[in-house]
Order: sequence, then C-alpha cells, then structure tokens
Amino acid sequence: MAEESVKLLGYWGSPFALRVKWALKLKGIQYHYVEEDLPNKSPMLLQYNPVYKKIPVLVHDDKPLAESLVILEYIDEEWKQNPLLPIDPYERAKARFWAKFADDKCVPPVMAAFSKKGEEQERAAKEARENLKTLESGLEGKRFFGGETIGFVDIAAGWIGCWARMTGEIIGINLIDAETMPLLDAWFQDFLEVPFIKECMPPQDKLLEHNKEFHKILTAAST
Repeated sequence: MAEESVKLLGYWGSPFALRVKWALKLKGIQYHYVEEDLPNKSPMLLQYNPVYKKIPVLVHDDKPLAESLVILEYIDEEWKQNPLLPIDPYERAKARFWAKFADDKCVPPVMAAFSKKGEEQERAAKEARENLKTLESGLEGKRFFGGETIGFVDIAAGWIGCWARMTGEIIGINLIDAETMPLLDAWFQDFLEVPFIKECMPPQDKLLEHNKEFHKILTAAST
C-alpha cells in the first residue's frame, strides 16, 4: 500500500491520533502524516472534516474518515492482516464495549482530574479510579485485552496509562497503581514496552512540558 493513498491528519500531542498511528503500524500500512497546527486549522483539515473540524482524520484513496474509534474499525475492515477485533461475534462485541467504556467512562474523569481544582478534582479522581478499576475487570486472566497479543481495546485505551501517570506527576494525584489495580498497572507497563508502540510515542519530556502548560491554561480558565 503506497503511502500516497493513505494520509493521517493529526497532532503530535494527541492521544487520539496516536492510537491511529499504532493501528496503522500494527497493520504494516505506510501512510503520509500531516501535522496540524490546531489553533490554525489547515484548509485540508476543514475540507476533510467540515463537521467537527478536529483531528484525527484518516484519508484513504481521497475518502476521509473522522473520529478515532471509527477509524480503528475501518483500518481493521480494510486491511485484514494482524486483526484488531476478534473473529467471534461475542468477543467482537465485548471488545467494542470496553473500547467505548474507556472513551466514555475513563477519559472524561481523568481529564477532569487534570483540569479541575479542589472538591471537583477530588470527585473526578475518585470517579476515574472507580471506572479504571472496572476497566481492569476486562483483563482477568489475560496479558492484553486481546489475549496474548495486542488488539482493539489495547490500541484504543493504551494511551490512558501514560496520560494518567503524567496527570499524577503534574497534579500530584495517583490514578493508577500496582496495589489497587495490579492487572491494569502491569498491562500499561507491558503495552508501553511493545517496540512498535514505543516507536510511535511522542518524546516524554516534550509531552510532559506540553501538558504542564496545558494544565496551567485549563486551571486558569476554571477559576
């Protein structure tokens, strides 16, 4: 697959663009990456995603797709090698459930803990821990959500561990630890050590500084 036929519009610090990169890397798909300046959206981004005007956008043979979970499913349907979703219909449904649970129930409170202060932050951190503990139950008896190999849920949720730890470093609140969530903690560590996952990760020092500045902006806006 020539990279000219596959483009990814993203932003280096976006976890949602990152998971599309992971999926493409796992599938062995060459692609042309277009780095977006989010405050100044490019004409290409506005053309390909006129509704949401957000990254990531995958463009395949000049056909655009937005929203990262939708993109992951498209990638898995289009390129059959190294499947992300299980063949069994029930297992496929469970994988979709956990990926959506991570997006809908884990990401918002993690982000709220990162951006709020005082009691609001404490409530968000409590909710984040509770929902991450629920997510952990999908790992019972498995190394990865996909079993012994990385699958759909791993790609969809793998970034949360990195960002949760970074949130802890910035705000001093630990959301994941080996004592209360041993399976999830071990999963995050194993996931981030996979070579192609590490290869796609942005530089951690740059990402930390970026999120420190982002945290200042968010907390200033909430006061």
